[in-house]
Amino acid sequence: MSKLYTVTVFTENRVGLLNQISIIFTRRCLNIESLSVSPSSIPGIHKFTITVWSDHSTIAKVTKQIEKRIEVLRSLFYTDDELVYQEIALYKVPTEQLLDEKELEKIIRRYNARILEMDRTFTVIEMTGHSDETSALFNDLKKYGILQFVRSGRVAVTKTDEELLNMYLENQEKRLKRIEQQCSNQ
Repeated sequence: MSKLYTVTVFTENRVGLLNQISIIFTRRCLNIESLSVSPSSIPGIHKFTITVWSDHSTIAKVTKQIEKRIEVLRSLFYTDDELVYQEIALYKVPTEQLLDEKELEKIIRRYNARILEMDRTFTVIEMTGHSDETSALFNDLKKYGILQFVRSGRVAVTKTDEELLNMYLENQEKRLKRIEQQCSNQ
């Protein structure tokens, strides 16, 4: 059964890695729904956050295949209930509509959106939330005229107490020390 999974990939920051990772999804005929890349909490390590519709077996194979890349430290997958996640959306609407239509102001307040910039011709509204929430605001704003719309990829953190990459790196460090100690004892 297909469901939305979030794949996180911790990597070194190398040219061409995004292409290598996206090819893995393409070969399995999986469409990437959203993608965001940013530095992680560990200096020098970047975090890819990728959402994709898949079944459990396929997504498990994909993450294992991603980990085979030399520059990839760790690749993990999660369901929505294992994460805290958000997206950001920007809506550009005509300022005239905002000033003339009092209902438009109520809609902005109802969604806890905020006005980022306003000039004589357009107003930019920002909303942070889940994709269904940002889509709902889009649908409510459509009747007033949307000049532009953009939504970011998902950003997410796990609900675990500690970053799983930290635990992985600590275990690797312990393993390396055991190997060094065994070599020095021989």
